[in-house]
Formats: sequence, C-alpha cells, structure tokens
Amino acid sequence: MPVDAPPSTLLIDGRPAAEIELRHVWSQCLGAGRANEALRVDWQDHFREAVEVLGARSVRFHGVFHDDMFVYRASNGGGFGPPTPLEKPVYTFAYVDKVFDAILDAGARPFVELGFMPRELARDTETLFWWKAHGSPPTDMDAWVDLVTATVQHWVDRYGVEEVRRWPFEVWNEPNLVPHFWTGTKTEYFELYAATARAVKGVDPQLRVGGPSSSVFVPDARYDGEYHDPSLEGATAEAPDPDVLPWKPVWIHELIAYCAERDLPIDFLSTHLYPTDFAFDTQGVGRPISRHRDATRDDLRRLREIIAASPYPDAELHITEWSTSPSSRDRMHDTLFAATYITRAFLQCQDLADSISYWTFTDVFEEGGGGIGPFHGGFGFVNEQGLHKPTFHAMAMLNRLGDRMLLRTEHGVLTRTAGDAVAGVFFNYPDSMGSRSVGSANSYAATRALASEGPARRITHTVAGLPAGAAYTVEVLDWEHGNVAEEWFRRGEPLNLSRRDVAELAEVADALDRRTVTVGADGVLVIDLDLPAWAVASVAPAAAEHHPR
Repeated sequence: MPVDAPPSTLLIDGRPAAEIELRHVWSQCLGAGRANEALRVDWQDHFREAVEVLGARSVRFHGVFHDDMFVYRASNGGGFGPPTPLEKPVYTFAYVDKVFDAILDAGARPFVELGFMPRELARDTETLFWWKAHGSPPTDMDAWVDLVTATVQHWVDRYGVEEVRRWPFEVWNEPNLVPHFWTGTKTEYFELYAATARAVKGVDPQLRVGGPSSSVFVPDARYDGEYHDPSLEGATAEAPDPDVLPWKPVWIHELIAYCAERDLPIDFLSTHLYPTDFAFDTQGVGRPISRHRDATRDDLRRLREIIAASPYPDAELHITEWSTSPSSRDRMHDTLFAATYITRAFLQCQDLADSISYWTFTDVFEEGGGGIGPFHGGFGFVNEQGLHKPTFHAMAMLNRLGDRMLLRTEHGVLTRTAGDAVAGVFFNYPDSMGSRSVGSANSYAATRALASEGPARRITHTVAGLPAGAAYTVEVLDWEHGNVAEEWFRRGEPLNLSRRDVAELAEVADALDRRTVTVGADGVLVIDLDLPAWAVASVAPAAAEHHPR
C-alpha cells in the first residue's frame, strides 16, 4: 500500500509535495485470449509493443492445457487413420515452450492460468467458445495432478526455479459460470483448487498459487449454492437503481473458509471486475446492467476489507480481468470514451490492488471466432491490423508516469520520474456524465451519442524546482486527434481494409496533438491545458515522448 515519504524538493502549485507511492497496477499484467493465439506472429508483434511502449510486465491467457497446445497425449494422432492409444499418457511441451519463450524474450513473464481440461481428461467436452474449450472437472483427479506437476516441473527445469517463483499460478477461470467455464459444482472446484495448489507447492513450496478467478460482483444469491441459479436474479434485473444494491464478490469468502479449514495455501485472491452485470428477470428475460463509474473502486475496497479480516491477511489481490464490459463485440472498446474511462479508473484504483489486468491487449482474440471488420468492439488496445485505438495511447501515457506521486486530483496526477523530472496524466471525464459509466454499444454509431457530453475542462498547475530550459512534451488524445475508429466511421466503415487504408488509418491513429513546453529560467514548469470533453493528456520529459510509427 502507498507509504508516505519526506516532502519533495519540488513545489506543486506553490506548496511542497509529500511524495506517495504510485503503483502501476495497469501494467503488472495484461490479458489475452488463449495460449494458441500466442503462436501467431501478429500476436507476438503486438505483445512486444505492449511491453516496450505500454510497460506490460506479464500476460495471462486461457487454454494452456487445451487440445490445440498438445500437452496431454493419451494417443498418437493417426492423421488419416485412427489414433493409436499409448500405454500411458505423455506430456509434450513444444507448443507451450514456444509461447513462454516468446513472452520471456519480449521482457515479460507469464501469469499462469491453469486450465482448461484436455479432452481426454474431461468429464464434459466442448462447453464454450469457437475453439471448443472443455470447462470440465477431470475424470481422474490424480491424472490432473500428474499433469500439473509435470508441467510446473518442466517450467522449473527449463527456466530455473528463481524465475518460476515470480510467476503467479491461478487455478482455472471463472468456475462460477456454469455450465460454460465449469460444468461441476462449487465444491468440485474447491477440490480442484486443493489438488492443484498442493501439486504446485509440491514442486516448490515458494511457488505462488491462488484463485478462485471468479466473475463478477453480484447483488444476489445466484452463485451461493453449488450451481448458478438464474431464478435468483429477478430482483437484480428489475431494480430501478442497481447501484443501491448490495454488490458482493463471488466465492471469495467461501474459498477462504474452505482453505483455512484444510490448511491450504492462498498466496493471492483473484477475481474479475467488470462494471456490468447480466441478470434474468422474473419472466426469464436477460437484462444488461451498467453500474456507476466508481463501481470498480468500490468493489476493490470491499475486497481489501475481506482480505484484511481473513486468515490470509497478507494475500495479494489480483484482478485478472477488467474492462468497460466483458463483451468482445462491445463497440465502446474502440472509442475515445473507453480511453478516458479506463484512465480515470486506473488512477483512482492504483493503491487498491496488486494488479488490474486489462482484458485484453490485442484484438487477436477468437472466443467468438475472428471479429467481423477492423473495428468490431474487440477488447484490444490494438486491432487485428495493429492499429492503435485510443485506449493504447491512454496506456502509453500512464506508462510514462513515475512511481512517486506528487499531486492527485479528481482529474489527474503529477509524478516524479527518474532523475530530476516530472510526468503527469490528466483527463476530462465530462461533468455531464454525473455518476454514469460509459456503458456498452452494439454499433459504433451508437457510441457517438457520448460525444455531446461536456463541458471542456481547464487544467492548470505549476511545478517549481526543475532544471531551467528542460523540455517537456504535451500530448493530447481527443475527438480530433488519435480517434481512429471515428475516422474509419467517416470512411463508411469498410469491412476489409486495403494496405493503403491501413497505412492511412495508422497515421490518423497516431496523430495526437503534440507540442513542447520549456521550463522557465526560474525553474518553473507551467502546465496549462484546455481539455475538450473526453480528452486525455500527458505531460512528460521530451525524451520520454512516444511516436509509435
């Protein structure tokens, strides 16, 4: 948690600044779709850029044990003929090694999600996604333990135990979402957690393991039993104001109690926070729910309270999925509005978690198959062609911040960076939005209604005590600068881009409003920004400015 430090030698708006730690929770981990996608050259290109420009330190994805990674082998595939059963299963790691090597070679680490079930061990098969993941308990828990043990031991042998001790191991993904991500009961998941945690610690006691990787906060009892019960969601779906409901985490209390009773390890708690819900009313009709703009902050505070009062008060808290919504077809993800929303939320929540993993860094993502068109609402900071969305630039601005906060306001922060310099990020989340989140949209045209929100906001600060003549770059992302999906919309939303289209849109995507300001002879940097609604701005030493292409 943030710690106080002696007052800074810098004066912010004429006053000494007490430096406070700023956690870069946004770059500790980024999400991706599934392991097999990481074999693609474009995925790897996008990830290297995420490491180099956005500061990504680790990446988490599904499917390390899925059939398309060919780890668990009970037969020798026959091609044109039937497969030949093996006397006993073997494990082959060639595909996994390529993925993990690429991540480490890029300068990052894996945040390991252990799942899904190999077909030959799965009680139920093809439960979700275009790529037919098996969200199932194993038919043989001992065989699952052997698989986990052999895999983790392989990583220790290949990369060294000191390296692997830095990887979190998360047991499964969203097991409360029955019958898709998990077809068993809550108790069966806890049994899987127990067996997996013991297997991981059996390789090396200092390896870190956690869960339950549940989704999301809810205000009702739908997940309290052994299975998800949609009949308990009616009051939530029909509530005139969902923000007054008692939102609570899923399976966090229960996993803590289960593990405490059995002396099982929990090195970290993980869950997924989206400021949304989907609940069925009393007529069985599903209704999307958008929570207020501060929902993520409120949920994190609640989780911190739970952990502090638990038998595991030192457990880390990792939000292993987070975005404006959990839909890979939500067109809001492509917009300036999403960039402003996530900037505000990350800065608001930087001291409340050990990581908040944005879902996801790239639109190379196939849960529902490939997206239709270049801007289809994918989660990514970049689209399939590598075009930088506004969210990419917002993350790059956050990455330029230092780790000592000098000033924190409702509209941004100023930080101390390496050397005798400062960096800041400021934004205009419009006052007219009140407590509303940006919500979701099924078309890009529908998102544009938010462009009428306002008003503009003026940001003014002075920083005294800097070297005279030092140059700073001011970079502004707004409706007319860096708004690539809007340019695509203006061009008639072409479904298939030519090479010329991609080159022209890349120029638009990266054409932020940039200018240079200089510290005066008196050592004072004057920051004076007139930010239109939804603008995000960065002030950073000129050497730190980034021209992506």
